[in-house]
Amino acid sequence: MDTSKMTEISRSLSDPLIAVNEGYSTREWQQLAQWNATQHEYPRHTCVPQLVATQAAKQPEAVALVERNRMLTYRELNRRANQLAHHLRALGVERNSLVALCMERSADLVIALLGILKAGGAYVPLDPTYPAERLAFMLADSAAPVVVTQQHLVSRLPAHKAQPVCLESTMLQDVSDPVVAQTGDDLAYVIYTSGSTGRPKGVQITHSSLLNLVFWHQRAFEVTPADRATQLTSPAFDATGWELWPYLTAGASVSMPDEDVRTSASELRNWLLNKNITISFVPTALAENLLSLEWPPTTSLRYLLTGADTLQRYPAQTVPFALINNYGPTEATVVTTSGRVPPTSNAQTPPTIGRPIDNMQVYILDEQLRQVPNGTPGELYIGGAGLALGYLNRPELTAERFIRHPFSDNASARLYKTGDRARMLDDGQIAFMGRTDHQIKIRGYRIEPGEVMAVLNEHPAVQTSIVVARKDTSDDNRLVAYIVKVPDAELSAGSLRDAALLQLPEYMLPATFVLVDALPLTPNGKIDREALPAPDEANTLRDGVLVAPTTATEQQLSEIVAPLLGLEQIGIDDNFFLLGGHSLLGTQLIARIAGTFGVDLPLRTLFEAPTLRQLSVEIEQLVLVKIAAMNEEEVLRLLGQG
Repeated sequence: MDTSKMTEISRSLSDPLIAVNEGYSTREWQQLAQWNATQHEYPRHTCVPQLVATQAAKQPEAVALVERNRMLTYRELNRRANQLAHHLRALGVERNSLVALCMERSADLVIALLGILKAGGAYVPLDPTYPAERLAFMLADSAAPVVVTQQHLVSRLPAHKAQPVCLESTMLQDVSDPVVAQTGDDLAYVIYTSGSTGRPKGVQITHSSLLNLVFWHQRAFEVTPADRATQLTSPAFDATGWELWPYLTAGASVSMPDEDVRTSASELRNWLLNKNITISFVPTALAENLLSLEWPPTTSLRYLLTGADTLQRYPAQTVPFALINNYGPTEATVVTTSGRVPPTSNAQTPPTIGRPIDNMQVYILDEQLRQVPNGTPGELYIGGAGLALGYLNRPELTAERFIRHPFSDNASARLYKTGDRARMLDDGQIAFMGRTDHQIKIRGYRIEPGEVMAVLNEHPAVQTSIVVARKDTSDDNRLVAYIVKVPDAELSAGSLRDAALLQLPEYMLPATFVLVDALPLTPNGKIDREALPAPDEANTLRDGVLVAPTTATEQQLSEIVAPLLGLEQIGIDDNFFLLGGHSLLGTQLIARIAGTFGVDLPLRTLFEAPTLRQLSVEIEQLVLVKIAAMNEEEVLRLLGQG
């Protein structure tokens, strides 16, 4: 907030009666001005590519990236990115050109991201696991003239007008730094998020906004070239930029764990320790699992950063690192508020989301855009250097969500209307309280139920639907779709899943489909979400007849899996993942299998054998191998006869 404006408001509200009538208090305005006094200078018109090139010149042989047994020095990273950049420039890519990127999480992905920025372009990341129709929409909506990919992924791309460029084909290009007159006002990237109209929307982020995040992060966490950070998230998740650019512009190294490691809390803990990682961002659900594990009294890990969902857990006194909780929508460049979570064992409320970071401001307002008193819930609005330009090709939505700043004299200043509920505490910390609308977060992914419903309602057997989040037995949010089907139409969960997966990524797929005769309504005629029935055996839509366990292993396994998924029963041919299972629940399942059967299954086995029937075979084979390695005394003890 402008200081002059704050002074003017404070003077005008010096009369207590006026303050009450207007819904403000002078003291609270002064407090807010102090809490939002986050000004911190940073070089707004340099850009990430130049900063990385500077590090390559300063310490060319320092390690920039580590992926399995592959290590890239800063010299190699910069040269490979330059080769791609020159190739893209030859194809017509220039400042603010949108360049699609469809690659798996790898060191090559980082080369491609940096190469696009070096060419002057803005990257548009596409997850190669997304359905073809969703990828096709993003390619068409962005009108990207080029899509950077890898040879083995070309066949996965849908029909499109963009020219594919395989990273492998750029090896013979010029390795010098391209000369591009970028400024902080140029686009750095466009991230697509779920849209309420049934189509994803692209959020446009500039270099200046990205650099505000980068320089705040380096200052807040004292990043030096000696730091070793991590990259764990999906390439289409905006946190990827947060995991990379603060470190690669500071000369630190970034390590990329394998898939099995990044989805298992115990494996990730061991990897973090063995690799001497000093700073790591871990999505909320996985971070909470890490906090439940034992840690050695000393470790190289200084900061565990988390965010993307509501944190429910505090660290124990014995945790040897600082836990930092972060909040921020894609529209505000990843992080808006940040705060250290104190260790405690008896807190009655979830941890706060901290305070605004450098050059960001937060306001808790009512429906008339008036500041609400401390402790009172309101809608969270964001202002400052991290705000996006707006939504690509969506001027009406941009005008609706990015509003004129009501407390600033600067005519161009804006606030972003988040749709999140929060309250300001007396110490300036912010308590997150959920959504004002029906938007959902599942394992860090932002989901607009309207987009899922639009896809489900296209099914010929569906009359109407509603999609909500419900807590499962592990207290995780689970996506549940309530379906009113066309009379006499045949409908199965499998047909709904198959149709939805043609357009939606897996994280947006409902875990459970519930059949209802009609959607309950309030007296005002709106859908009464509170009156929707809980899923049970009678109303849950299945693929076919439930096949009960026939062996002792299948029976024991069903007794583990069913409660983990919040179900009373599970058939031996039901797919763990299609019933709402995910990698974090899979980690819990693997741990319970180890405790029950005494065998250690790698997490990848669950992906390869996701039904009870298949998983039972894998367990029995491991048990036989274990028995074969035992001596007679150990076998008798196992059988209870020793």
